[in-house]
Amino acid sequence: MKKINLENKTILVTGATGFIGANLVLKLLHDVSCINIVGIDNMNDYYDVGIKEWRLEEIKTEAENNFTFIKGDIADKEVVDKIFSQYHPDIVVNLAAQAGVRYSITNPDAYIRSNLIGFYNILEACRHSGDDNGKKVEHLVYASSSSVYGGNKKVPFSTDDKVDNPVSLYAATKKSNELMAHAYSKLYNIPSTGLRFFTVYGPAGRPDMAYFGFTNKLLKGETIKIFNYGNCKRDFTYIDDIVEGIYRVMQGAPDQKNGEDGLPIPPYAVYNIGGGRPENLLDFVDILQQELLNAGVLPKDYDFEAHKELVPMQPGDVPVTYADTTALERDYGYRPSVDLRTGLRNFAEWYKEFYM
Repeated sequence: MKKINLENKTILVTGATGFIGANLVLKLLHDVSCINIVGIDNMNDYYDVGIKEWRLEEIKTEAENNFTFIKGDIADKEVVDKIFSQYHPDIVVNLAAQAGVRYSITNPDAYIRSNLIGFYNILEACRHSGDDNGKKVEHLVYASSSSVYGGNKKVPFSTDDKVDNPVSLYAATKKSNELMAHAYSKLYNIPSTGLRFFTVYGPAGRPDMAYFGFTNKLLKGETIKIFNYGNCKRDFTYIDDIVEGIYRVMQGAPDQKNGEDGLPIPPYAVYNIGGGRPENLLDFVDILQQELLNAGVLPKDYDFEAHKELVPMQPGDVPVTYADTTALERDYGYRPSVDLRTGLRNFAEWYKEFYM
């Protein structure tokens, strides 16, 4: 593994006002001196743009002159190429993507555009970054997803498992990203690392995620639907744990070596980042209820049972997610550690402050 010192480096973060992207930018600004960050985001309205704008303001408050924001779409090749030619990033962290399993069933075009065409544009820009004696990208880190495991029966999910049976278009695009990155690593010797995130949650997260959507509905007195009759398990991973994992991986790129044939051995790796502690959905809802009461989001006499409905599994969903993080621990000495109650408490307190 090649060690990379982030100081005095230019970092391109795509999806910079997204949940993970914004938190990563804040960590880099806080922890690394003499860093130059370029962030791009199209600020689309898939969910409340107000949250994205709030995250961007948080970044601008933290940043001095070392953060540049570009409102643009990575699916626009001209925009991506201009960023690379103007800023010459040393490290690229691609977090821009159309997220969500269920939305991929109703609006597949968005996934092809962002997750496939957009990622292709990033790969091509990395490929040509060293042209004309320019500065070559040292490390491409990109978001994959636990969704690639599909309906795998073997748990915990290991990066050694075959993942050839996606159950949603979203999952298929994320697996495609891994395949595309492998091809570019092999052909052009681009060090790339894919990160399979497991159910990320926390303050200022995505409103389409269950914990956030449940809170919105309960506050309005609506009924929340608990899928698969509550018999789902999710490996919830707190946002700070995800960001710490990305931060560490950025600093260790796969080695660039040639094989016996003289051709590059792909400097390519994939890791899980997950809590490694699957939680039953009903237990998760119970903890969320308690923390919403404690934070004062909901009144103490709130009748939760009257606002719950157990329903069948949704198309594209899987019954369990469970991360094997052995490889991440081995190579980067890191394992996520924030427990679900602490994470949901932080979310509930943020929600009270932001909305009420």
